[in-house]
Amino acid sequence: MNTESTESTEDIEDTDVVVIGGGAVGENVAARAVRGGLRTVLVERERLGGECSYWACIPSKALLRPGNALAAARRVRGVRSEGGLDEQAVFRRRDAFVSHWDDGGQVRWAEDAGITVVRGTARLSGEREVTVEGRGVVRAAHAVVVCTGSTPVVPQIPGIADVPVWTSREATSASTVPQSLAVLGGGVVGVEMAQAWARLGARVELLELGDRLLSHLPGFAGEAVAEGLRADGVRVRLGTAVSRVAVAGGGVRIESDDGSRIAVERLLVATGRKPATTGLGLETVGLTPGGRLSVDDTGLVSGVDGRWLYAAGDVTGRAPVTHQGKYAARVVGDVVAARARGEDVRPEPWSGYAATADHRAATQVVFTDPEVASVGLPEPGQESHRAVDLDVAVAGAALHADGYEGRARLVVDTEREIVLGATFVGQDVAELLHAATVAIVGEVPLRRLWHAVPAFPTISEVWLRLLEEYGL
Repeated sequence: MNTESTESTEDIEDTDVVVIGGGAVGENVAARAVRGGLRTVLVERERLGGECSYWACIPSKALLRPGNALAAARRVRGVRSEGGLDEQAVFRRRDAFVSHWDDGGQVRWAEDAGITVVRGTARLSGEREVTVEGRGVVRAAHAVVVCTGSTPVVPQIPGIADVPVWTSREATSASTVPQSLAVLGGGVVGVEMAQAWARLGARVELLELGDRLLSHLPGFAGEAVAEGLRADGVRVRLGTAVSRVAVAGGGVRIESDDGSRIAVERLLVATGRKPATTGLGLETVGLTPGGRLSVDDTGLVSGVDGRWLYAAGDVTGRAPVTHQGKYAARVVGDVVAARARGEDVRPEPWSGYAATADHRAATQVVFTDPEVASVGLPEPGQESHRAVDLDVAVAGAALHADGYEGRARLVVDTEREIVLGATFVGQDVAELLHAATVAIVGEVPLRRLWHAVPAFPTISEVWLRLLEEYGL
Protein backbone atom coordinates (compact mmCIF):
# COMPACT_ATOMS: atom_id res chain seq x y z
CA MET A 1 0.00 0.00 0.00
CA ASN A 2 1.21 3.47 -0.83
CA THR A 3 0.96 5.42 2.42
CA GLU A 4 3.09 8.40 1.50
CA SER A 5 1.33 11.72 1.06
CA THR A 6 1.69 13.31 -2.34
CA GLU A 7 1.99 16.68 -0.55
CA SER A 8 5.37 17.53 0.95
CA THR A 9 4.47 20.79 2.68
CA GLU A 10 3.04 21.01 6.18
CA ASP A 11 0.16 23.22 5.14
CA ILE A 12 -2.12 22.38 2.25
CA GLU A 13 -2.69 25.05 -0.36
CA ASP A 14 -6.19 26.50 -0.52
CA THR A 15 -8.23 25.33 -3.48
CA ASP A 16 -11.60 25.50 -5.23
CA VAL A 17 -13.08 22.16 -4.13
CA VAL A 18 -12.22 19.74 -1.33
CA VAL A 19 -13.53 16.16 -1.59
CA ILE A 20 -13.48 14.14 1.65
CA GLY A 21 -13.20 10.44 0.83
CA GLY A 22 -11.22 9.00 -2.07
CA GLY A 23 -13.28 5.95 -2.93
CA ALA A 24 -14.92 5.43 -6.30
CA VAL A 25 -17.49 8.15 -5.53
CA GLY A 26 -14.98 10.75 -4.37
CA GLU A 27 -12.74 10.04 -7.35
CA ASN A 28 -15.61 10.73 -9.74
CA VAL A 29 -16.59 13.98 -8.01
CA ALA A 30 -12.98 15.17 -8.16
CA ALA A 31 -12.51 14.18 -11.78
CA ARG A 32 -15.67 16.01 -12.89
CA ALA A 33 -14.76 19.12 -10.87
CA VAL A 34 -11.31 19.21 -12.48
CA ARG A 35 -12.86 18.71 -15.90
CA GLY A 36 -15.02 21.73 -15.11
CA GLY A 37 -11.90 23.84 -14.55
CA LEU A 38 -11.72 23.73 -10.76
CA ARG A 39 -8.65 23.08 -8.60
CA THR A 40 -9.56 20.06 -6.52
CA VAL A 41 -8.06 18.42 -3.42
CA LEU A 42 -9.05 14.82 -2.70
CA VAL A 43 -8.43 13.66 0.90
CA GLU A 44 -8.28 9.93 1.70
CA ARG A 45 -7.20 8.32 4.97
CA GLU A 46 -6.81 4.75 3.67
CA ARG A 47 -6.50 3.53 0.07
CA LEU A 48 -7.47 5.63 -2.91
CA GLY A 49 -10.17 3.66 -4.67
CA GLY A 50 -11.96 2.90 -1.42
CA GLU A 51 -14.14 0.07 -0.20
CA CYS A 52 -15.38 -1.10 -3.59
CA SER A 53 -11.92 -1.51 -5.08
CA TYR A 54 -10.29 -3.35 -2.17
CA TRP A 55 -12.89 -4.88 0.16
CA ALA A 56 -16.29 -5.01 -1.55
CA CYS A 57 -17.42 -5.11 -5.19
CA ILE A 58 -14.18 -6.19 -6.84
CA PRO A 59 -12.79 -8.81 -4.43
CA SER A 60 -16.21 -10.31 -3.67
CA LYS A 61 -16.93 -10.85 -7.36
CA ALA A 62 -13.43 -12.21 -7.88
CA LEU A 63 -14.18 -14.79 -5.17
CA LEU A 64 -17.60 -15.64 -6.62
CA ARG A 65 -16.75 -15.91 -10.31
CA PRO A 66 -14.68 -19.14 -10.27
CA GLY A 67 -17.41 -21.05 -8.45
CA ASN A 68 -20.08 -19.64 -10.75
CA ALA A 69 -18.04 -20.58 -13.83
CA LEU A 70 -17.51 -24.13 -12.59
CA ALA A 71 -21.21 -24.54 -11.79
CA ALA A 72 -22.13 -23.19 -15.24
CA ALA A 73 -19.78 -25.67 -16.93
CA ARG A 74 -21.37 -28.53 -15.02
CA ARG A 75 -24.79 -27.53 -16.38
CA VAL A 76 -23.76 -28.21 -19.98
CA ARG A 77 -23.51 -31.86 -20.95
CA GLY A 78 -20.31 -32.67 -22.80
CA VAL A 79 -18.12 -30.25 -20.84
CA ARG A 80 -15.50 -31.94 -18.70
CA SER A 81 -15.66 -30.23 -15.33
CA GLU A 82 -14.31 -32.77 -12.86
CA GLY A 83 -12.64 -31.62 -9.68
CA GLY A 84 -13.21 -28.48 -7.68
CA LEU A 85 -11.74 -25.06 -7.19
CA ASP A 86 -8.08 -24.39 -6.53
CA GLU A 87 -8.57 -22.02 -3.62
CA GLN A 88 -5.04 -20.66 -3.68
CA ALA A 89 -5.36 -19.85 -7.39
CA VAL A 90 -8.68 -18.13 -6.61
CA PHE A 91 -7.00 -16.05 -3.90
CA ARG A 92 -4.11 -15.13 -6.20
CA ARG A 93 -6.56 -13.99 -8.89
CA ARG A 94 -8.49 -11.97 -6.29
CA ASP A 95 -5.26 -10.40 -5.06
CA ALA A 96 -4.38 -9.34 -8.61
CA PHE A 97 -7.74 -7.64 -9.05
CA VAL A 98 -7.20 -5.59 -5.90
CA SER A 99 -3.61 -4.77 -6.94
CA HIS A 100 -2.42 -6.62 -3.83
CA TRP A 101 -4.04 -3.79 -1.81
CA ASP A 102 -1.58 -1.26 -3.22
CA ASP A 103 -3.26 1.93 -4.43
CA GLY A 104 -0.25 3.36 -6.26
CA GLY A 105 -1.97 2.96 -9.61
CA GLN A 106 -5.03 4.85 -8.38
CA VAL A 107 -2.86 7.69 -7.10
CA ARG A 108 -1.08 7.96 -10.44
CA TRP A 109 -4.44 8.06 -12.24
CA ALA A 110 -5.70 10.85 -9.96
CA GLU A 111 -2.55 12.93 -10.35
CA ASP A 112 -2.60 12.47 -14.13
CA ALA A 113 -6.21 13.69 -14.06
CA GLY A 114 -5.10 16.89 -12.34
CA ILE A 115 -6.38 15.99 -8.87
CA THR A 116 -4.30 16.88 -5.80
CA VAL A 117 -4.27 13.83 -3.50
CA VAL A 118 -3.74 14.32 0.24
CA ARG A 119 -3.36 11.49 2.73
CA GLY A 120 -4.98 11.93 6.11
CA THR A 121 -8.12 12.00 8.20
CA ALA A 122 -10.27 14.99 7.30
CA ARG A 123 -13.00 16.77 9.22
CA LEU A 124 -15.05 19.89 8.68
CA SER A 125 -13.86 22.75 10.86
CA GLY A 126 -16.03 25.58 9.55
CA GLU A 127 -17.71 26.93 6.45
CA ARG A 128 -15.76 25.78 3.36
CA GLU A 129 -12.96 24.68 5.69
CA VAL A 130 -11.46 21.23 6.18
CA THR A 131 -8.79 20.24 8.71
CA VAL A 132 -6.60 17.28 7.76
CA GLU A 133 -5.06 15.65 10.81
CA GLY A 134 -1.33 16.30 10.95
CA ARG A 135 -1.39 18.28 7.72
CA GLY A 136 -3.19 21.53 8.38
CA VAL A 137 -6.23 23.37 7.09
CA VAL A 138 -7.44 23.65 3.51
CA ARG A 139 -10.11 26.16 2.47
CA ALA A 140 -12.38 25.67 -0.50
CA ALA A 141 -13.44 28.68 -2.56
CA HIS A 142 -16.53 26.93 -3.86
CA ALA A 143 -17.45 23.59 -2.29
CA VAL A 144 -16.70 20.75 0.10
CA VAL A 145 -18.04 17.35 -0.94
CA VAL A 146 -18.42 14.49 1.55
CA CYS A 147 -17.96 11.02 0.04
CA THR A 148 -17.05 8.94 3.08
CA GLY A 149 -19.24 5.94 2.27
CA SER A 150 -20.56 3.58 4.91
CA THR A 151 -19.40 1.22 7.65
CA PRO A 152 -20.67 -2.20 8.78
CA VAL A 153 -23.40 -2.40 11.41
CA VAL A 154 -22.53 -4.84 14.19
CA PRO A 155 -25.65 -5.75 16.19
CA GLN A 156 -25.70 -5.46 19.97
CA ILE A 157 -25.65 -9.18 20.72
CA PRO A 158 -24.37 -10.22 24.17
CA GLY A 159 -20.75 -11.37 23.89
CA ILE A 160 -20.12 -10.09 20.37
CA ALA A 161 -17.61 -7.48 21.53
CA ASP A 162 -15.40 -10.31 22.78
CA VAL A 163 -15.49 -12.32 19.55
CA PRO A 164 -13.09 -11.64 16.64
CA VAL A 165 -15.84 -11.41 14.03
CA TRP A 166 -15.46 -11.03 10.30
CA THR A 167 -17.13 -8.10 8.58
CA SER A 168 -17.25 -7.76 4.80
CA ARG A 169 -13.60 -6.62 4.80
CA GLU A 170 -12.29 -9.80 6.36
CA ALA A 171 -14.64 -11.97 4.30
CA THR A 172 -13.37 -10.55 1.01
CA SER A 173 -9.67 -10.39 1.91
CA ALA A 174 -9.06 -13.66 3.78
CA SER A 175 -6.68 -16.13 2.13
CA THR A 176 -7.42 -19.21 4.19
CA VAL A 177 -10.64 -21.20 3.92
CA PRO A 178 -12.18 -21.73 7.37
CA GLN A 179 -13.46 -25.20 8.12
CA SER A 180 -16.78 -23.68 9.16
CA LEU A 181 -18.40 -20.27 8.85
CA ALA A 182 -21.59 -18.79 10.25
CA VAL A 183 -23.03 -15.85 8.32
CA LEU A 184 -25.31 -13.55 10.28
CA GLY A 185 -27.65 -11.76 7.85
CA GLY A 186 -29.40 -12.67 4.63
CA GLY A 187 -28.83 -9.50 2.63
CA VAL A 188 -26.57 -9.08 -0.38
CA VAL A 189 -23.26 -9.41 1.47
CA GLY A 190 -24.54 -12.37 3.47
CA VAL A 191 -25.76 -14.46 0.55
CA GLU A 192 -22.81 -13.65 -1.72
CA MET A 193 -20.19 -14.49 0.88
CA ALA A 194 -22.05 -17.58 2.08
CA GLN A 195 -21.96 -19.01 -1.43
CA ALA A 196 -18.39 -17.93 -2.20
CA TRP A 197 -16.95 -19.57 0.90
CA ALA A 198 -19.15 -22.67 0.61
CA ARG A 199 -17.85 -23.24 -2.90
CA LEU A 200 -14.30 -22.74 -1.66
CA GLY A 201 -14.84 -25.59 0.78
CA ALA A 202 -16.16 -24.15 4.05
CA ARG A 203 -19.14 -25.60 5.90
CA VAL A 204 -21.50 -22.61 6.00
CA GLU A 205 -24.58 -21.79 8.05
CA LEU A 206 -26.58 -18.66 7.22
CA LEU A 207 -28.75 -17.20 9.97
CA GLU A 208 -31.41 -14.67 9.00
CA LEU A 209 -33.79 -13.03 11.48
CA GLY A 210 -36.53 -12.49 8.89
CA ASP A 211 -38.63 -15.02 7.03
CA ARG A 212 -36.76 -14.72 3.71
CA LEU A 213 -33.49 -13.74 2.14
CA LEU A 214 -33.00 -10.50 0.18
CA SER A 215 -36.08 -8.98 1.77
CA HIS A 216 -35.84 -5.79 -0.33
CA LEU A 217 -36.52 -7.82 -3.49
CA PRO A 218 -39.55 -9.86 -4.64
CA GLY A 219 -40.04 -13.08 -2.68
CA PHE A 220 -39.23 -15.34 -5.61
CA ALA A 221 -35.72 -13.85 -5.77
CA GLY A 222 -34.87 -14.73 -2.18
CA GLU A 223 -36.40 -18.19 -2.55
CA ALA A 224 -34.31 -18.94 -5.63
CA VAL A 225 -31.11 -17.78 -3.96
CA ALA A 226 -31.93 -19.85 -0.86
CA GLU A 227 -32.32 -22.93 -3.06
CA GLY A 228 -29.03 -22.16 -4.77
CA LEU A 229 -27.29 -21.88 -1.41
CA ARG A 230 -28.79 -25.13 -0.17
CA ALA A 231 -27.61 -26.87 -3.34
CA ASP A 232 -24.08 -25.80 -2.37
CA GLY A 233 -24.47 -27.27 1.10
CA VAL A 234 -25.27 -24.05 2.96
CA ARG A 235 -27.65 -24.54 5.85
CA VAL A 236 -30.12 -21.64 5.55
CA ARG A 237 -31.91 -20.88 8.82
CA LEU A 238 -34.71 -18.32 8.51
CA GLY A 239 -36.48 -16.69 11.44
CA THR A 240 -33.41 -17.23 13.62
CA ALA A 241 -32.56 -14.71 16.33
CA VAL A 242 -29.08 -14.94 17.84
CA SER A 243 -29.21 -14.46 21.61
CA ARG A 244 -25.52 -14.78 22.52
CA VAL A 245 -22.09 -15.44 21.05
CA ALA A 246 -18.90 -16.45 22.81
CA VAL A 247 -15.37 -17.58 22.13
CA ALA A 248 -15.23 -21.38 22.24
CA GLY A 249 -11.90 -23.10 21.82
CA GLY A 250 -10.41 -21.78 18.62
CA GLY A 251 -13.73 -20.58 17.24
CA VAL A 252 -17.12 -19.12 18.08
CA ARG A 253 -20.20 -20.57 19.78
CA ILE A 254 -23.54 -19.10 18.67
CA GLU A 255 -26.73 -19.48 20.69
CA SER A 256 -30.17 -18.80 19.22
CA ASP A 257 -33.44 -17.87 20.90
CA ASP A 258 -34.86 -21.28 20.04
CA GLY A 259 -32.22 -22.90 22.27
CA SER A 260 -30.05 -24.24 19.46
CA ARG A 261 -26.28 -23.86 19.46
CA ILE A 262 -23.67 -24.08 16.75
CA ALA A 263 -19.89 -23.94 16.92
CA VAL A 264 -17.95 -22.52 13.98
CA GLU A 265 -14.43 -21.39 13.24
CA ARG A 266 -15.49 -17.96 11.96
CA LEU A 267 -18.50 -15.65 12.31
CA LEU A 268 -19.27 -13.18 9.53
CA VAL A 269 -21.54 -10.31 10.56
CA ALA A 270 -23.43 -9.10 7.49
CA THR A 271 -26.33 -7.22 9.06
CA GLY A 272 -26.17 -4.04 7.00
CA ARG A 273 -24.18 -0.81 6.79
CA LYS A 274 -24.64 2.75 8.02
CA PRO A 275 -23.45 6.10 6.61
CA ALA A 276 -19.95 7.01 7.79
CA THR A 277 -20.59 10.44 9.28
CA THR A 278 -19.11 10.09 12.78
CA GLY A 279 -15.95 12.13 13.35
CA LEU A 280 -16.49 14.36 10.30
CA GLY A 281 -16.99 17.56 12.27
CA LEU A 282 -20.59 17.93 11.12
CA GLU A 283 -21.44 19.66 14.39
CA THR A 284 -19.25 22.61 13.33
CA VAL A 285 -21.71 23.40 10.54
CA GLY A 286 -24.90 22.72 12.49
CA LEU A 287 -25.45 19.07 11.55
CA THR A 288 -25.77 16.00 13.76
CA PRO A 289 -23.13 13.27 13.31
CA GLY A 290 -24.03 9.61 12.99
CA GLY A 291 -26.88 9.68 10.50
CA ARG A 292 -27.10 10.08 6.76
CA LEU A 293 -26.57 13.38 5.01
CA SER A 294 -29.84 14.43 3.45
CA VAL A 295 -29.30 15.87 -0.03
CA ASP A 296 -31.37 17.14 -2.93
CA ASP A 297 -30.95 15.79 -6.45
CA THR A 298 -27.91 18.03 -7.04
CA GLY A 299 -26.17 16.55 -3.99
CA LEU A 300 -26.53 19.75 -1.94
CA VAL A 301 -26.72 18.91 1.78
CA SER A 302 -29.84 20.09 3.59
CA GLY A 303 -29.64 22.15 6.78
CA VAL A 304 -26.49 24.12 5.95
CA ASP A 305 -26.52 27.78 5.02
CA GLY A 306 -25.16 28.62 1.59
CA ARG A 307 -24.52 26.39 -1.39
CA TRP A 308 -21.18 24.91 -0.45
CA LEU A 309 -21.61 21.53 1.28
CA TYR A 310 -22.41 18.56 -0.95
CA ALA A 311 -22.42 14.78 -0.52
CA ALA A 312 -22.67 11.71 -2.74
CA GLY A 313 -22.73 7.94 -2.39
CA ASP A 314 -23.56 5.73 0.58
CA VAL A 315 -23.14 8.61 3.03
CA THR A 316 -26.44 10.02 1.73
CA GLY A 317 -28.37 6.75 2.14
CA ARG A 318 -30.11 7.30 -1.21
CA ALA A 319 -29.06 4.37 -3.37
CA PRO A 320 -26.24 2.58 -1.53
CA VAL A 321 -24.50 0.77 -4.37
CA THR A 322 -21.25 1.82 -6.01
CA HIS A 323 -22.52 2.54 -9.51
CA GLN A 324 -25.36 4.74 -8.26
CA GLY A 325 -22.89 6.58 -6.04
CA LYS A 326 -20.61 7.21 -9.02
CA TYR A 327 -23.61 8.45 -10.99
CA ALA A 328 -24.52 10.90 -8.21
CA ALA A 329 -20.85 11.91 -8.01
CA ARG A 330 -20.77 12.90 -11.68
CA VAL A 331 -23.85 15.03 -11.10
CA VAL A 332 -22.32 16.72 -8.04
CA GLY A 333 -19.04 17.46 -9.80
CA ASP A 334 -20.84 19.02 -12.75
CA VAL A 335 -23.18 21.03 -10.50
CA VAL A 336 -20.29 22.44 -8.44
CA ALA A 337 -18.39 23.42 -11.59
CA ALA A 338 -21.47 25.02 -13.15
CA ARG A 339 -22.31 27.03 -10.03
CA ALA A 340 -18.68 28.12 -9.76
CA ARG A 341 -19.03 29.54 -13.29
CA GLY A 342 -22.05 31.50 -12.12
CA GLU A 343 -24.65 29.40 -13.93
CA ASP A 344 -28.20 29.24 -12.60
CA VAL A 345 -28.39 25.46 -12.06
CA ARG A 346 -31.93 24.11 -12.24
CA PRO A 347 -32.10 20.42 -11.33
CA GLU A 348 -34.78 19.39 -13.81
CA PRO A 349 -35.52 15.64 -13.74
CA TRP A 350 -33.28 13.65 -16.09
CA SER A 351 -31.04 16.68 -16.69
CA GLY A 352 -27.28 16.57 -16.18
CA TYR A 353 -27.74 18.37 -12.88
CA ALA A 354 -30.13 15.94 -11.16
CA ALA A 355 -29.59 12.37 -9.93
CA THR A 356 -33.12 11.37 -10.95
CA ALA A 357 -32.29 7.70 -11.45
CA ASP A 358 -31.82 7.29 -7.70
CA HIS A 359 -35.60 7.52 -7.35
CA ARG A 360 -36.86 5.72 -10.45
CA ALA A 361 -34.17 3.55 -11.99
CA ALA A 362 -31.64 2.45 -9.37
CA THR A 363 -30.02 -0.83 -10.40
CA GLN A 364 -28.58 -3.72 -8.42
CA VAL A 365 -27.15 -7.15 -9.15
CA VAL A 366 -26.67 -9.91 -6.59
CA PHE A 367 -23.86 -12.04 -8.01
CA THR A 368 -24.93 -15.33 -6.48
CA ASP A 369 -25.81 -18.43 -8.50
CA PRO A 370 -28.57 -17.87 -9.53
CA GLU A 371 -27.99 -14.17 -10.09
CA VAL A 372 -30.58 -11.55 -9.21
CA ALA A 373 -30.79 -8.35 -11.26
CA SER A 374 -33.23 -5.59 -10.39
CA VAL A 375 -34.06 -2.03 -11.44
CA GLY A 376 -36.81 0.40 -10.49
CA LEU A 377 -39.90 -0.78 -8.62
CA PRO A 378 -39.66 -4.40 -7.43
CA GLU A 379 -43.40 -4.60 -6.67
CA PRO A 380 -46.53 -2.80 -7.91
CA GLY A 381 -46.99 0.41 -5.94
CA GLN A 382 -50.53 1.49 -6.82
CA GLU A 383 -53.69 0.41 -8.62
CA SER A 384 -52.43 1.38 -12.07
CA HIS A 385 -49.38 -0.87 -11.65
CA ARG A 386 -49.33 -4.48 -12.77
CA ALA A 387 -46.70 -7.18 -12.24
CA VAL A 388 -46.08 -9.47 -15.19
CA ASP A 389 -44.34 -12.67 -14.00
CA LEU A 390 -42.88 -15.37 -16.19
CA ASP A 391 -40.53 -18.32 -16.00
CA VAL A 392 -37.43 -17.82 -18.11
CA ALA A 393 -38.20 -20.75 -20.43
CA VAL A 394 -36.91 -19.64 -23.83
CA ALA A 395 -34.71 -21.33 -26.40
CA GLY A 396 -31.69 -19.23 -25.53
CA ALA A 397 -31.90 -20.22 -21.87
CA ALA A 398 -32.29 -23.91 -22.71
CA LEU A 399 -29.14 -23.80 -24.82
CA HIS A 400 -27.31 -21.74 -22.21
CA ALA A 401 -27.64 -24.40 -19.51
CA ASP A 402 -29.29 -27.82 -19.29
CA GLY A 403 -32.29 -27.54 -17.00
CA TYR A 404 -32.07 -23.75 -16.90
CA GLU A 405 -34.25 -22.29 -14.16
CA GLY A 406 -35.08 -18.61 -13.96
CA ARG A 407 -37.83 -16.09 -13.39
CA ALA A 408 -38.59 -12.61 -14.66
CA ARG A 409 -40.92 -9.82 -13.60
CA LEU A 410 -41.90 -6.54 -15.19
CA VAL A 411 -43.77 -3.91 -13.21
CA VAL A 412 -45.85 -1.92 -15.68
CA ASP A 413 -47.81 1.32 -15.42
CA THR A 414 -50.96 0.20 -17.25
CA GLU A 415 -52.22 3.76 -17.78
CA ARG A 416 -49.07 5.01 -19.52
CA GLU A 417 -48.00 1.53 -20.69
CA ILE A 418 -44.36 1.93 -19.70
CA VAL A 419 -42.01 -0.22 -17.61
CA LEU A 420 -41.50 0.92 -14.01
CA GLY A 421 -39.40 -1.97 -12.74
CA ALA A 422 -37.84 -5.29 -13.66
CA THR A 423 -36.40 -8.23 -11.75
CA PHE A 424 -34.59 -11.18 -13.29
CA VAL A 425 -33.43 -14.33 -11.50
CA GLY A 426 -31.29 -17.02 -13.09
CA GLN A 427 -27.86 -17.85 -14.41
CA ASP A 428 -26.20 -14.88 -16.15
CA VAL A 429 -29.26 -12.60 -16.02
CA ALA A 430 -27.18 -9.56 -15.03
CA GLU A 431 -26.68 -8.79 -18.71
CA LEU A 432 -30.45 -8.46 -19.17
CA LEU A 433 -30.58 -5.57 -16.74
CA HIS A 434 -29.35 -2.69 -18.85
CA ALA A 435 -32.09 -3.17 -21.44
CA ALA A 436 -34.65 -2.82 -18.65
CA THR A 437 -32.85 0.24 -17.32
CA VAL A 438 -32.90 1.91 -20.74
CA ALA A 439 -36.61 1.13 -21.09
CA ILE A 440 -37.37 2.72 -17.70
CA VAL A 441 -35.17 5.80 -18.07
CA GLY A 442 -36.39 6.37 -21.64
CA GLU A 443 -40.02 5.68 -20.68
CA VAL A 444 -40.27 3.57 -23.82
CA PRO A 445 -43.91 2.75 -24.59
CA LEU A 446 -44.54 -0.99 -24.46
CA ARG A 447 -45.97 -0.95 -27.96
CA ARG A 448 -42.72 0.56 -29.21
CA LEU A 449 -40.65 -1.80 -27.04
CA TRP A 450 -42.43 -4.69 -28.77
CA HIS A 451 -40.57 -3.71 -31.95
CA ALA A 452 -37.19 -4.27 -30.23
CA VAL A 453 -36.85 -7.81 -31.55
CA PRO A 454 -34.60 -10.03 -29.37
CA ALA A 455 -32.05 -12.11 -31.23
CA PHE A 456 -32.66 -15.85 -31.40
CA PRO A 457 -31.56 -17.91 -29.51
CA THR A 458 -30.67 -15.70 -26.52
CA ILE A 459 -31.96 -15.37 -22.98
CA SER A 460 -33.18 -11.91 -24.06
CA GLU A 461 -36.08 -13.67 -25.78
CA VAL A 462 -37.74 -13.40 -22.37
CA TRP A 463 -38.48 -9.76 -23.26
CA LEU A 464 -40.80 -10.87 -26.07
CA ARG A 465 -42.48 -13.42 -23.82
CA LEU A 466 -43.05 -10.83 -21.07
CA LEU A 467 -44.68 -8.43 -23.54
CA GLU A 468 -46.84 -11.24 -24.89
CA GLU A 469 -47.84 -12.14 -21.33
CA TYR A 470 -48.83 -8.50 -20.84
CA GLY A 471 -51.12 -8.82 -23.86
CA LEU A 472 -49.22 -7.42 -26.86
